[in-house]
Amino acid sequence: MKSQLTEFSDSEPIVIMADAPVPPPSPVGGQPPGFDKTKLILPGAIILAALIISGSILFDRLTAGKALIANAPAPGQKVAVNIEGSPMLGDAKAPVTVVEFGDFQCPYCQRYFQDNEPALVKDYVNTGKVKFVWKDYSFLGDESTWAAEAARCANEQGKFWAYHDYLYSHQGAERSGAFAKPKLKSFAQTLGLDTSRFNSCLDSDKYAAAIGAETQYGNTIGVTGTPASFVNGILVSGAVPYSDLKAAIDSALKK
Repeated sequence: MKSQLTEFSDSEPIVIMADAPVPPPSPVGGQPPGFDKTKLILPGAIILAALIISGSILFDRLTAGKALIANAPAPGQKVAVNIEGSPMLGDAKAPVTVVEFGDFQCPYCQRYFQDNEPALVKDYVNTGKVKFVWKDYSFLGDESTWAAEAARCANEQGKFWAYHDYLYSHQGAERSGAFAKPKLKSFAQTLGLDTSRFNSCLDSDKYAAAIGAETQYGNTIGVTGTPASFVNGILVSGAVPYSDLKAAIDSALKK
């Protein structure tokens, strides 16, 4: 799933005003009798203002996209990913760190969860070779942010990964209400969390700003969509086959 926030080529299209209707040609020799030139002033001013605004929006988007691309690391460049305070599976001293930036509404992240994560945990996390870290990259709307907030609220009760797994196991269509707040509260009840504490946490939106900041942080280190994994700081983008992820980890283990 490519991010609409960071991939300039996938940005929402810029609306350009259609040409105004063209009046029929004037009779030879000038304007028709009784034509008032002052009537053109207001429409002309409106069209000019619209063109100026459209140009300003285009310039802002172009410069924002260029700034983002300029700040991103080159492909294959190693990045020191900040994982302080992030949910983690495995031995903190494991020689390889795999960091996933994900969005709980993203279907490709769900595929990553189903196809890659079980084998990754079995082959590398449980054997002490890899620690697996989660980072939020929530860009698909309110339900993405609410789901990420809910997982952090579950983390307060030591249930981040249980909630993480439940979200992906009950993912619906994007922006369909599958991760509306009442649904997220029902998930917490099913998982046996203290619902009073969880609901208070979720309703307060206490983690919304932190999730937004983490998403923006992903932008600065080269994340342009989800899932995006860093294997000892080297970006592996997309829901790649497990064999690709395994090859990256094995290569890191040899260094």
